[in-house]
Amino acid sequence: MTENNFSGIVEGLSAHISDPTSPLQRRHAEIPLPSREEVSRVVEMLRSALFPGYSGAPQFPAQNTSYYMGATLDAAAKLLAEQVERSFCFFCESGSCAECRTKTSEIIVAFLKTLPEVQRLLMTDVQAAYEGDPAATCPAETVFCYPGILAVTNQRIAHELYKLKVPLLPRLITELAHSATGIDIHPGASIGESFFIDHGTGVVVGETTTIGRRVRLYQGVTLGAKSFPLDEQGHPIKGVKRHPDVEDDVIIYAGATILGAIRIGKGSSIGGNVWVTHEVAPGSKITQSGG
Repeated sequence: MTENNFSGIVEGLSAHISDPTSPLQRRHAEIPLPSREEVSRVVEMLRSALFPGYSGAPQFPAQNTSYYMGATLDAAAKLLAEQVERSFCFFCESGSCAECRTKTSEIIVAFLKTLPEVQRLLMTDVQAAYEGDPAATCPAETVFCYPGILAVTNQRIAHELYKLKVPLLPRLITELAHSATGIDIHPGASIGESFFIDHGTGVVVGETTTIGRRVRLYQGVTLGAKSFPLDEQGHPIKGVKRHPDVEDDVIIYAGATILGAIRIGKGSSIGGNVWVTHEVAPGSKITQSGG
């Protein structure tokens, strides 16, 4: 192609980007966006601190575990701070990076303080995976091999950043797991301890979902929205409750679809391939035949 051909193509592309109504318009185009590659590195570092020896450095003396975790967290915090600051600057009205930087410093400290509880929850997930799958030979196998543990690890990390109101990054972190595992859990979903996703591919958990303790999902389960309330311009209204609340000790089998802001009562069993849009009383067994 000639230079003139490229010139015309570039002019056409530039016109779309420079259009004030373009959905790609950025307030501060000179500030770089968060880096997907760097965020992926941060998550891998956090995983190696949460599960030392299973991610990151393959071997180190047991007596050095604390040092390794500390050094890893220090490196992760520095990388994460840059990505968090970029995320805030992307939405900043004033373009004042000093304010974004101050906010970032506070958030990094608050986030790091959540990690012991995140690890505790993940240990209950690992145990639930081992106890819930007769094919698992040991809990360590679920950490090293199971896509459900990978997806839940990313979600629990992302959920803490979501609660701290960090933009962009929480969704990016869960989408990294989604791409790797086929499990799509929104960072806004609230998930109790001992959560197990068996097999996993095709699982979808929406933003305003709440999941209690000792809940088990199988592949292809959807915890989604039945409909979206619209504003006067016909646009979906953001931030409203629209996904299910799943109480403790619920099992949801493969292919089940549960939609809307409904409650699935404690101890219920939802059979495979059923479609549920109504409240389910505690202890119920829902099947395709209506049993």
